[in-house]
Amino acid sequence: MKCKHCQNPATYKCTVCGALLCPQHTRLQTTCPTHTTKTTPIRYTITKATTDKEKSQIQKLVKQFWGEPQQLTFNKTYTITNLPTYIAKTRQNSIIGFITYTQTKNATLIIALAIHPQHQNKGIAKRLIAKIETEAKQQKKKRLLVSTSNDDLPALAFYQHLGFQTTQIKPNVIAQKHGTTLKGIGGLPIRDEIRLQKTIE
Repeated sequence: MKCKHCQNPATYKCTVCGALLCPQHTRLQTTCPTHTTKTTPIRYTITKATTDKEKSQIQKLVKQFWGEPQQLTFNKTYTITNLPTYIAKTRQNSIIGFITYTQTKNATLIIALAIHPQHQNKGIAKRLIAKIETEAKQQKKKRLLVSTSNDDLPALAFYQHLGFQTTQIKPNVIAQKHGTTLKGIGGLPIRDEIRLQKTIE
């Protein structure tokens, strides 16, 4: 999956023409409900990743979205592919999304969430979050935790719609991790880690 404009890995899809886009060529715009593109439903199931084939597909998506298997969140670096993972897969066993997480003393920490660009805006991410929340309730956890980068405005909007609230901003944490300030969505500088939480009731 390559960006239409630069051939870098694509992680988003244009809601107007359907072109695949990298973060730098993604643009944020204001639209009314009438002009929100309707997506085609897809049949999929959500289950735990267990097989080597599934883990291989996850590794490919991780490389596509982040270029590296490590994620820095809440002062700790995690290897995404070493963590418990729920996957969304089609009848053909193609993985179109996944969520990885870990458990802390009182909370469930979401490490990574990714949906294939061709299948975004279909409610898949919402269902994956719901799966994590159900497991957290079963384990008597009090909170769901997640963090994202300052440029990822779609993710910030998504999590807030699901009841997450911003609890902390860690300036320059991501820039320090990479040793430079990278460009993110719409060319915004990627510098800060934004932490959010949702109380489990």
